[in-house]
Formats: sequence, structure tokens, C-alpha cells
Amino acid sequence: MSFPFSFYQESAQVIQNKLGAFQPEVAMVLGSGLGFMGDVVENPIVIPYGDIPHFKVSTAPGHKGQLVCGTLAGKKVAVMQGRMHHYEGYSYEEVSYAVRVLKLVGCTKLVLTNAAGCVNRDWEVGDIMLITDHIKFFMESPLRGDNLDEFGPRFPDVSHIYTPRFQDAARQSAQKLGLTLREGVYCYFPGPQFETPAEVRAARVLGGDACGMSTAPEAIAAAHAGMEVLGFSMLTNMCAGILDQPLSGEEVNETAEARKGPFSELVLKCLEKM
Repeated sequence: MSFPFSFYQESAQVIQNKLGAFQPEVAMVLGSGLGFMGDVVENPIVIPYGDIPHFKVSTAPGHKGQLVCGTLAGKKVAVMQGRMHHYEGYSYEEVSYAVRVLKLVGCTKLVLTNAAGCVNRDWEVGDIMLITDHIKFFMESPLRGDNLDEFGPRFPDVSHIYTPRFQDAARQSAQKLGLTLREGVYCYFPGPQFETPAEVRAARVLGGDACGMSTAPEAIAAAHAGMEVLGFSMLTNMCAGILDQPLSGEEVNETAEARKGPFSELVLKCLEKM
């Protein structure tokens, strides 16, 4: 069952009341181990998800579960420190609910980050990947149910779900910073189990370069609402079957922590150009 548009309006109104005259223009969703970006927001206004009506609470390890609004790299931002996942028991509409609310608050641009497993054998753990497209075959769309015309059309075009001009800005930013920026396709898997070696091989055959359990639903909701999207994956581990070793959530967070310096530099440089 779809949420009525009034739910989104109520959530947006509570956020706006707390922000006063401040109106963010760029929304940011920070994935596992990457929430530190919210800690460097200038003049922050912090709103716990639990204080926003109809919002769900993030239960994933390392996700603070709060909205931080302020200034970052000269841009007015609304940073989600933690996201909701389908594997937590939430519907896809609930997973992408915050993106639609932030559009109503004034955000027209969205930066999505995630920690992902590396499918591409030519890359290495710790690489940063610019998401150029994604594959999501599993289960329903976040747009399933009654269409909310206030956000967008029944059948939205997603030919360029990740905005080309933002991708160009990311390439230029990486070059200026002297960073190697991988480019590839993100494959969405619902989790919470890591992908099997067979699933990883299938993703590679289909053209995937990374696998993860987030991002795609939020990108779809953003595209439906007419938002421009920039996406990055931090490749925190090689996917199952590539190396002869088990996978763990601890490895994901450890790699993200070790690589947070160059990752944050890249995101900040991109923000300047958005």
C-alpha cells in the first residue's frame, strides 16, 4: 500500500520547522562506514530520524540514524547519516521515503554513497567507483502502487538515472586530486546475506562491476521526482568467490575507515561543482 502524499508533506513540514529559514539544495545519503561526512557539516542542525513523523529508524551497524543539515563545501546540504535497507524489514517505498521528503524540503540534487563488494577482478579493495548505471532485477520497485503525480509520472524515464554532468564533475575532481576513479555498474542485491559466488559470476556476466544492498531504490525514487543524482561506491571487499576467504561486515567498515580521507576529498570537490 502506497503512502499518501500528505505523509510526505507532514514529514517535510516538521523538518522545515526545525530548519527555519535554512533550505538545503543537495541531499546526501551516506552508506556503511561513510557517515563521517555528516560530522564535518558547518553550523549543523541535527534531527534524529525518530523525531520526523513517518520516518523509519536505521538499524544497520554504523548508521547513526539522523539528518544533519548545514553547509558543506559551500553548498547547503541535508546529510542522511544512515539509510534504511530492505533487509531491515522495510518496504522499498519506506527505504526511499526520505529521498522524496528531502525533495519537498527543497533538495533538487542527490549524492548517494555506499560500501560495496568488488565484482571487477581488475580492481582492488579500497578503490572508489563512480556509478554510471545500476542493475536491479529483484522484487518490486519503490514506485510500486498508486503513482504520486506530485512527484513524477507513472512511467518515468531512467535512461540517465545517474546525471551525466555530475559524472563529468566527478572525473574532473578525481583528476585534480590525483585519484584513480573507477567507473562501473552497481548491481543491487537485497541482502542481508552477502552474494553467493554464483550470483557474483552472474553479475559479472551481466556487466556489473560492484554489488551492494542499497542505493538503487533511492536512485529510482529520486529520478521519479526529477532530482539529479551522483553515486559513488567504496569498494570495501572483493566479492565472494574471488578470494579464498570469508566475508564480514567488520571488513567493510574497516576498509571504509581506512579510505575515508580520499573519499571525503572527492565528495567535497564534487559538491563544489554541483
